[in-house]
Amino acid sequence: MPESPPSQLQPWQVLLGGICALVLTIGLARFAYTPLLPQMQAQAGLGLADGGLLAAINYAGYMSGALLAAWIESPRWRQRLYSWGLPLALLVTALMGWGSSFGPWALSRYVGGLCGAAGMLLGSGLVQGWLMRAGHRPELGIYFIGLGLGIVVSALGALGMTGWGLGWAAQWQGFALLGLVFLVPAWRWRPPVPPPAKVMPGRGPSRRWMVWMLLAYFCAGWGFVINATFTVAIVEKQPLLAGQGPWAWLLVGLAATPAVFVWDRIARRTGDVGALQIAFAAQIAGVLLPALAQGLPAALAGALLYGASFIGIVSLTLALVGRRSPANPGKAMARLTLSYGAAQISAPALTGRMVEASGSFDAALWLTAGVMGLGMLALAAAPRE
Repeated sequence: MPESPPSQLQPWQVLLGGICALVLTIGLARFAYTPLLPQMQAQAGLGLADGGLLAAINYAGYMSGALLAAWIESPRWRQRLYSWGLPLALLVTALMGWGSSFGPWALSRYVGGLCGAAGMLLGSGLVQGWLMRAGHRPELGIYFIGLGLGIVVSALGALGMTGWGLGWAAQWQGFALLGLVFLVPAWRWRPPVPPPAKVMPGRGPSRRWMVWMLLAYFCAGWGFVINATFTVAIVEKQPLLAGQGPWAWLLVGLAATPAVFVWDRIARRTGDVGALQIAFAAQIAGVLLPALAQGLPAALAGALLYGASFIGIVSLTLALVGRRSPANPGKAMARLTLSYGAAQISAPALTGRMVEASGSFDAALWLTAGVMGLGMLALAAAPRE
């Protein structure tokens, strides 16, 4: 494949290529693990604690990618690493099916996290930068549709392949083959290497404001990763809901896909912080529903609230800190991402051990709701600048 894509691109091509890249690097390389986790537990002997540890390793890879994205200044290398992450996402997805022990799975999850950072952090910057240089509105809301669509693809893929009687390993291979559909447009319509960035003048946010936002985003990361890892497992653990877990994961994606536009409208009426408070409250409700009520309606309602809220928290927070840091928005976003990632490493491993010890997700869900409540307090404490 050539190193640089064609320079004559249309905005719809750049956006569609970026959406396909997110489906590939996030939806398949990272999120396909969620609907396949129960099958790996039942068929491959993967324990819940090790399942949580694999999720933590995945987020450690994502955090490593965020560090790398914050460190590399060269536009050429940023575009090059983004490009490498696209085919690599297919390879690590296939590796999950080729391996049959913790070592290959851990390698796949770590590198899959790196690919996710390439798609999410490097890709969003490249797409936004290209749109701005080409004189178009930087519609990153459209770009982030790829997150929800990636969840939908992983859920429908798991449902379809399970219906065909495929085992866990064959399903991983199936996801790798499916990824070829998204690799072609993602590769062909990559934004070209951008020119060197110009430093924009402006005063950044105060240290106190940034500390409170880092704490709030850490709490958001905790709430995100518990559902992202265990949504399907929580549903499958209820005796009357066996086999219904992928439907809950599908609902997460369907709720997340259009939610960015909804949260933008809410933010115009309430302000960014007010919209974030509402999104945190919605996610707390979604987390607690499965702990308060058994049955499919509660599980699906919780998934709906989670999908609609987590994407709003991510997009609103990154947009807010970017506007507050005109001199170097990428660096400020990377700092927040590292805080988010720290929670993503610690939360799933702790949750897996809590569930193995108690036999129930209830205590872990209440803990997650408490952490999210702490995040709401941090938002309230951040000074209004």
